[in-house]
Amino acid sequence: MVFSSSLFILYFLPAFLLLYYISPHRLRNYVALLASMFFYAWGAPDFIFIVVVSIIIDFYLVKLMFAAPSRRLKRTYTAASIVMNVGLLAYFKYANFFIENVDAILTAMGSQPVEWTKVALPIGISFFTFQKMTYTIDVYRGMHPPLKRVTDLALYILMFPQLIAGPIVRFNEVAGQLNERRWNETADNRITGFFRFTIGLARKVLIANPLGAYADSVFAADVSQLDTVTLWVGIIAYAFQIYYDFAGYSDMAIGLGRMIGFDFPENFNNPYISRSISEFWRRWHMTLGRWMRDYLYIPLGGNKVSPKRMYFNLWLVFLISGLWHGAAWNFVIWGAFHGTFLILDRLFLLRFYERIGQLPSLLITFFITLIGWVLFRAESMHQVFDFLPGMFGLGGSNHLPVSREVWLTMIFAGLFGFLAYLPGIEPWQQRLYAKEKKLSSLIWMALASVVLLVISLGAITSSGFNPFIYFRF
Repeated sequence: MVFSSSLFILYFLPAFLLLYYISPHRLRNYVALLASMFFYAWGAPDFIFIVVVSIIIDFYLVKLMFAAPSRRLKRTYTAASIVMNVGLLAYFKYANFFIENVDAILTAMGSQPVEWTKVALPIGISFFTFQKMTYTIDVYRGMHPPLKRVTDLALYILMFPQLIAGPIVRFNEVAGQLNERRWNETADNRITGFFRFTIGLARKVLIANPLGAYADSVFAADVSQLDTVTLWVGIIAYAFQIYYDFAGYSDMAIGLGRMIGFDFPENFNNPYISRSISEFWRRWHMTLGRWMRDYLYIPLGGNKVSPKRMYFNLWLVFLISGLWHGAAWNFVIWGAFHGTFLILDRLFLLRFYERIGQLPSLLITFFITLIGWVLFRAESMHQVFDFLPGMFGLGGSNHLPVSREVWLTMIFAGLFGFLAYLPGIEPWQQRLYAKEKKLSSLIWMALASVVLLVISLGAITSSGFNPFIYFRF
């Protein structure tokens, strides 16, 4: 069940909100938890029990860790929790990838491949695994005491607005809101939250979907036979698709959270106006970037080690980030690609960008990002080796026609994607998404929300194409 489906918008969400708002405050966590479990079980009924059992184990391991009399024992319980979570992620997400590579080596050596029943991937496992680890680590670091009720931990992990694809919400960011958020359950938040939800829905349905359909047609074709224009249009369409798809989902998640009193962190901030890859990663999937920085890069030494070690740590973190996105070599190489440019930024590129100015830096960064998206989107490295040369005139001559709808959508996508390059736009966006509003602002936001909702529902019902990219991760 995706947020951009009529099932969610017309049935699940209204039923949940009605039940949530009429329930006494002491019961609202239970209502949200039951709705979240139903939401997850709808899409992955075979895995809900595994997730719930792992949450219960984490709850008691962290309680034991917090009460442990010695630092050594605390570390033991913390390690046990981390090993369990990483182990589950490794098994469900990477076992198939590992066996496939072992089989390739065995076949090349003339041996029989390993017999293996493929493991199904639980929806959202990459996201809720990281959140479970933040609970353990934040308590270990003394940032917050452990929760008193296992149901509160289950709500934090399974909360349906951000369960499937984030934002990655750290425990210390919402710990206080799990127990008391009446101060945040206001009419202003409900209206502004609904407005944010419809903004995200429109971005997903009206921009990401039409561009995604064309990008899929390009990558489904024999790219070695496609002409340069088609390949460029295809990868630019995908660049906007993945942005408006994922950023739109994050908008919807933040809006839904606000409607029930939770403040989720921002996840995107106009990434395509970045003037370096370093800035791009401060604007793209920000909760993942901060997670990697605080829970991996800094523990490895951060900036307090020698330059060579720092560069290696930076590259390693992005290699892991690539593997986190998907169990395939193109994701690993995509992570290494971005890690390499982060190192080059520190070595000389940032100084070069300062010399050439803002607009050339933006265009170069967007070009680098597009090359990276080829690695990210391609079905195989073989396709990458056909796609990249074709972008520079070394491919075929076949052309996939671009409809007027795709051209118009791409124009709007570019307009909204680069609009924040103009001065004053980013502060205006911050004011637009702020929680406290005047009555007149709330009225027009409510009206705009209804209009966007009706238009988006029309697009959903008239089209059978409504994927969500990050479900595969």
